[in-house]
Formats: sequence, C-alpha cells, structure tokens
Amino acid sequence: MIMPLPCERPCNKIAVFVREGVIVAGESERRAAAPQWFADLLGSRHWIRRTEPFPHVYARDVFAPEFYRRLADEFDRARREHADRFAKVADNYGASGIRLTELSNGPLAVFQSREWHDMIAGVAGVEATGDVEASLHSHPVDSPRGWPHNDLAPAWFAGAAPGPGEVRVPEPSVDTKTGPRGTDIVARETVRAVTLLFYLANEPWEPGGGGETALFSRGERGARPAKLVPPLNNSLVMFECTPRSWHAFAGANTAERNCVVMWLHRPKADVVRRWGGDRIVQW
Repeated sequence: MIMPLPCERPCNKIAVFVREGVIVAGESERRAAAPQWFADLLGSRHWIRRTEPFPHVYARDVFAPEFYRRLADEFDRARREHADRFAKVADNYGASGIRLTELSNGPLAVFQSREWHDMIAGVAGVEATGDVEASLHSHPVDSPRGWPHNDLAPAWFAGAAPGPGEVRVPEPSVDTKTGPRGTDIVARETVRAVTLLFYLANEPWEPGGGGETALFSRGERGARPAKLVPPLNNSLVMFECTPRSWHAFAGANTAERNCVVMWLHRPKADVVRRWGGDRIVQW
C-alpha cells in the first residue's frame, strides 16, 4: 500500500542535525526542506546522540504540546474502541499491539508520513527505502522482561519500491515476516534499518516504575542492561539496526507502558554487503 502524499503547503527549511554529543535542528548547510505543517508539529529540536552501549538517539518533547495531546488521545481512543484488535505481539512477549494500518487516518498517521520517514532516516544516517512498519504497543502492569534482540531482521513489502515522496506500508497480500501470501504476488525483501520507540499515553513515570527500554552491550539472555531509557511521555529513543543494537523491554512496570514502535528499512543487499547475510536474524 502506497501512502498518498499530503496536500501541498508552503515549505519551511527544517531538519534535525547530528553533532558530537548532541543533535541540533535549525538553519544549516545540511538543512532539508519540510512542509510548514510538519515543522509546526515538532517540539524540541535538541536530540541527544549517545554512543554507549551502541549508538542511539534520545529526545524529549518531540512534538509540540498540542499535537502530542492529540497523539495521546488517539492512542487512548484506539485502546477503547479497538481493544479486541490489540493482538499479542509475539510468543513469550508481554505486549499486545495493533498496526497503524488497521486504524483510520488521524494524528498517528504522522509516523507513516514521508516527512517523518526522511527526518528519522537522516538522523540515523541511513539510506532507507521508504517502507515503514508502525504499530501501537501496550505492556500491561508487571509485564515480564524481554530478551535482548537487535531487530536486524527481514521485512517484506508488496510491489515496487516507493518513489520519492512516497511511503509503502504493510498490506494483507504480503506477510511482513515471510513474504507473499500467493504465487501471483510481487514482493520485495528488505531488512529493518532503524528502530524507533515513541512513548505516549503513559502514567507519569518515576524512578523505580520500570517499563524502560533496556540497551545492552551484549546479546546473551540474562545480560545486565548497560542503559535504561525511561518511558517518559512525548520522548523517543531510536537507533540503527546493526548486529550489536541489543535492546529489550525491561519489565517490572508498575503501570501500563505504551508506545508507538516503528521501523524503517533498507535493501537486503546493503546489509549483506556491510555485515554478511548470516548476520540477518531470521524469524
């Protein structure tokens, strides 16, 4: 499914720029054109890049307060009106979720926009394909801890690669994990390139509240987290998917932990060339 382009509106020069230790948005030689409607949605333009235990980016106040409230309200509406469609995300994993493609267009559609895709790909320094997976995830109280994984996994999408300004999202004719559901279906195998978690619609978080995203320096089960990212509303953590981008849900949450989880993708050939095909984690 190709997501349509939003209507044309006046453009504003805006981007999020990477520097040592901090990412700053503003006018620069490295600026990128973005529509004014998109620029107006964003909050803080100061995003922090951290190098340990692997490169990742953390940001607070991602969206302007009014738009964040709309996102949180839409999450609550989805939980209320589509509770029966929140399905278990994976075996031995505590979260339930629903893909954004199963919801009607609304403020959450920003996560499937080309503008958001291109900004996140630019921050990550990844040449992404325009293919996007995005879901709402919710962990009930006292969910079990997850296991370290790196998300360097295949993802299949129908049809040809999106053109400039387009985004392709999952559709029923193709299983994102295994490929076409029929012999007459044309599909492409990509690999996850960027993971992003945006936290929203959570109770106020305090230390000891659990539910963080744990980042690890190694991938063994039972490894101790090197860093914990708290689920503060209107914040995000994102990172390039590599053989060492080990992360997991930390568990022990005293309240529901809610977020948008999304992935950008890259051609499989790029991953094979960079790390070897054996580093792709099969489902």
